[in-house]
Amino acid sequence: MIPCLSNTPLFPPVNRALRDPNGLLAAGGSLAPEWILAAYRQGIFPWFSEGDPILWWSPDPRMVLVPGEERITPSLRKTLRGGRFEVRCDTAFEQVMRACAAPRTYASGTWIVEDIVSAYCALHELGWAHSVETWQDGTLVGGLYGIAIGQAFFGESMFHRVTDASKVAFAHLARMLGRENFAILDCQMSTSHLASLGAREMPRQDYVKGLAGWTQQQTPPGRWSQDFARSDWSA
Repeated sequence: MIPCLSNTPLFPPVNRALRDPNGLLAAGGSLAPEWILAAYRQGIFPWFSEGDPILWWSPDPRMVLVPGEERITPSLRKTLRGGRFEVRCDTAFEQVMRACAAPRTYASGTWIVEDIVSAYCALHELGWAHSVETWQDGTLVGGLYGIAIGQAFFGESMFHRVTDASKVAFAHLARMLGRENFAILDCQMSTSHLASLGAREMPRQDYVKGLAGWTQQQTPPGRWSQDFARSDWSA
């Protein structure tokens, strides 16, 4: 059994999360900004399907990317140098979320339900949640979104409609985070795709210990400027 949360954002210790399913910690509570921010600072995130209660997770191990460890393949570097895509930040946050929520051939349903869209759009308006977008000929063709707290960026989801569009957004994000002295890019769950981009598993105990220092910032960074999206790929 997992605990049902009350009216205040007080979560159980993450070491009480279930092993099967990996990381399920608690149910209930709220998706108000203070709840989500408190959760992320403790290594917890919401993840549930339409019709389910709010479920909170903290898997062990955690999939993370340390900025500077990203893998840029020769073909992707060629794409980055070629200038086929324009990369922007925070100009189409809700569009990115809804594109990430769209049906995919390899999965049924989505966890990016309307309540999640509303909650993260509210965090975007407050300056905590951000999107990195890939555009081609004025059309949004790829991107990702997540939350930035202090030196930690918590990635949520990404999408592409054109080959390499999401990888281009990811590469720019990793470069930006390194340039801005972020310590970690949280990728949540382990996948072979994330591993191919340079992410690796970190024991939850080490991850949560790191968060205590990485997420001390109490004020939102505000919207990212377009200068964040500019990177030189010629080297």
